[in-house]
Amino acid sequence: MTTQQTTQPSLGARADVSFPSAGVELSGWHFPATTDELAGPAGRPVVVMAHGLAGTKDSGLEPYARGLAAAGLDVLAFDYRGFGTSGGTPRQTVSMAGQLEDYRAAMTAAKRLDGVDPDRLVLWGVSLAGGHVLAAGASRDDVAAVVALTPLVDGLAAGRLALQHHKPTAMLRSTLEGVRSRVSGPRMMPVVARPGELGALTLEGCYEDYLAIAGPSWRNEIDAAVGLELGGHRPAKHAADLRCPLLVQIADLDRSAPPHAALKAAFAGRGEVRHYPCDHFDVYAGKDWFDAALAHQVHFLRRHLAPPPAS
Repeated sequence: MTTQQTTQPSLGARADVSFPSAGVELSGWHFPATTDELAGPAGRPVVVMAHGLAGTKDSGLEPYARGLAAAGLDVLAFDYRGFGTSGGTPRQTVSMAGQLEDYRAAMTAAKRLDGVDPDRLVLWGVSLAGGHVLAAGASRDDVAAVVALTPLVDGLAAGRLALQHHKPTAMLRSTLEGVRSRVSGPRMMPVVARPGELGALTLEGCYEDYLAIAGPSWRNEIDAAVGLELGGHRPAKHAADLRCPLLVQIADLDRSAPPHAALKAAFAGRGEVRHYPCDHFDVYAGKDWFDAALAHQVHFLRRHLAPPPAS
């Protein structure tokens, strides 16, 4: 398996990379570290970064990637199959197993980047990917740290939370669309819509918040069967199998990813927990809690990844 770097990055720049996953070519961005502060004898630590539900690498990830690169970590951010600029069909369809396979393929690709230490991977995920990183990092010795930002770690708990904030008729409507999609082929609905409209995320403010971070490759469209996929999503069960430091960043007013489920996963993974008095999308650049969330990530990673002082 090879990682193809299609552009050469200069200091502070990003490079386009591509790598295979199950026969599909995935698209990524490599942000080289701008300092050797965390470099060890084998190279620099490298972050594997992925987005949440229907997210693309050009939708709010770059400010985090650049912040981590400035702290001495290389970063590989990528798009899942069927999303953004990655290949694969069907498009805009979420497969939990497929996304986890893609994340592991990105881990392999990251280990092959120039100048990085292949045994100091950092797994970084937000929202849906915040659960994937628990499963991807479990029982591995080449993972040096895991960062889960506003993570969705339990699909059933997310369903119960959704019932608190949506009318039952709206939930039933989206569920029926999902069943039809599974039975008769993909049926698309918006990723985000306004309250009362059909969509995967229809809470007040979600439409505006998601569009505020959406990049040019993002599409407001998703296979309606995503709700059925989420029902069996239980990455929290892997937290206890992590062999590395874990940082879980919880939005205490999160209406999309249940805070109590994230806290339970953090406890199981013996993790460090940071709390923010905000909702799910308030940790992105331009929002009040981005600076704090990034600063806590940098502090956590410097503390755990700093090379030992020279004797």
